[in-house]
Amino acid sequence: MADYKDIVGSKVTTVSSNPENSTSGQVWYNTTDNVLRYKKPVTSAAWASGGNLNFGRRSGAHLGTQTAALYVGGLKVTNPGGTDKVESYNGTAFTEVADIPAGKLSLAAAGTQPAGLAFGGEPETADTQTWNGSGWTEVNNLNKARHNHMGDGTQTAALCFGGGLAPNLPAGSALNESWNGTSWTEVGDMNNPSSYHSGGGTSTAAITMGRFNPSSPIWPQTEAWNGSSWTEVADLSTGRYFTGGGGTQGASLLISGQAGPGTQNIQSSEEFSAVSTIAVD
Repeated sequence: MADYKDIVGSKVTTVSSNPENSTSGQVWYNTTDNVLRYKKPVTSAAWASGGNLNFGRRSGAHLGTQTAALYVGGLKVTNPGGTDKVESYNGTAFTEVADIPAGKLSLAAAGTQPAGLAFGGEPETADTQTWNGSGWTEVNNLNKARHNHMGDGTQTAALCFGGGLAPNLPAGSALNESWNGTSWTEVGDMNNPSSYHSGGGTSTAAITMGRFNPSSPIWPQTEAWNGSSWTEVADLSTGRYFTGGGGTQGASLLISGQAGPGTQNIQSSEEFSAVSTIAVD
């Protein structure tokens, strides 16, 4: 039977820490962790057109999956200010469903199409509502009102992190709150205050990337949440904010953004793949 060197032309590299610039499919032995590791190959993909919203807008929140999603609130260009419109997507088309109680934009959401959660938003609010598939119910508020924050998780286990807080809204905050299905509790803060950022994952394994702060707007830091604290992981190749993106802590996608005030929009995207451990005999 051929060994690894015969197949790839080189031996497995032995290192004391994981390589910072590992390539897809690379294998190495980490002597500190005493495990064999590799970087997951990233599968190529393509974008295709989907259904149009009934009400064009931006800065809303989304929850659910590719074929069962909700788009909540947002800013309509023809009617400045937040809208209360909510639309459901079935994988082909959007259908208007029950409105949220008050118009808002730059809010966050979590959960699924039949069991969702929406929280925060602009005008500055701490409001939280649950969605049962047909209507919204007011529940306990966030501890701190905010907008341009991120949210991940489910209707009964969610995370709300970062965002602009009054009175210093543009600067963003490091504040992090956890939702248990009944109420919000302040938990471990992020290492870097953030707003206009993206994220993904769950209430116990989240990721945040791309961020804004007036004193240093081009921030490349990425942070991972393990259920109790945030840790800085690999930086973005290009620091940016006003980003789109999501995914899981182990496999995320960051799309577009801006590298600083007055700069042109960034067209590129970045993929993040966490290093995984593979079993050896």
